[in-house]
Amino acid sequence: MKLTPRVAKILSWYESDNPGTKANLARILNAGRLGGTGRMVILPVDQGFEHGPARSFAPNPAAYDPHYHFELAIEAGLNAYAAPLGSLEAGAATFAGCIPTILKVNSSNSLATTKDQAVTGSVSDALRLGCSAIGFTIYPGSEYAFDLMEELRDMAEDAKAAGLAVVVWSYPRGPNLDKVAETALDIAAYAAHMAALLGAHIIKVKPPTEAISLDAAKKTYASHPVEVGDAAKRIAHIVQACFNGRRLVVFSGGESRGADSLLDDVRAIHAGGGNGSIVGRNAFQRSKPDALKLLSDIIDVYLSEV
Repeated sequence: MKLTPRVAKILSWYESDNPGTKANLARILNAGRLGGTGRMVILPVDQGFEHGPARSFAPNPAAYDPHYHFELAIEAGLNAYAAPLGSLEAGAATFAGCIPTILKVNSSNSLATTKDQAVTGSVSDALRLGCSAIGFTIYPGSEYAFDLMEELRDMAEDAKAAGLAVVVWSYPRGPNLDKVAETALDIAAYAAHMAALLGAHIIKVKPPTEAISLDAAKKTYASHPVEVGDAAKRIAHIVQACFNGRRLVVFSGGESRGADSLLDDVRAIHAGGGNGSIVGRNAFQRSKPDALKLLSDIIDVYLSEV
């Protein structure tokens, strides 16, 4: 497939990567209805680990079947599907080559009492399953943040050497961060920047709120203000933190909510120069017709003029 000028420019930002890694980034960027635009919509289904099966799939029982998620991502024309090892193995043969896949190689669960993640997949698993990338979560602010960063550094080195891309979920959590701080603008930008510094090709963060949490940061933001009341300007600041836009950044959809609220976020992401959305529960907890309608509306926003 011929590269569009936009995708070729994005690939040029990754100056140290080998042709295999760039080819896998191109696979993701060229897939689905948004192929070639530099925008992405990805379906992540790691919530069974994170929240348990009933909390994740009972609202739409068809989603207990891993094949359902492959089919949803393919029918919706998405860029990629991300999931843990067992879920990808369950559909590996049936859907081989149908959509780029991302192996989520570490996971937490709601039974644990620590802000940590267990390594649950490997680079060799990703290669065996034909994945384009690995996905890895870090918790900036956690007592285990440094261990997670060191694990990511080692696994990212192996992934890149094997020609895979690296996607980093960067979610601030820890004893010094309350719920407001976890999505505060300054901390979200900090978390995104950490992921870029750790070598991520694609960075996943939550949409930032108006809050500025760190006392030291409040002084900086006072003297160098960001229009915190404007959602698109907040997104633009996160993009700025990702090497001034030289790293791809996508934003999570969060808990299930109304389509209008989610689409408002998507419009802000698009207007602020974000690279797209990674939407899980808001898609697979709806019936398939409703999910396809929502995902189509999201894609239409990213296809529209800014």
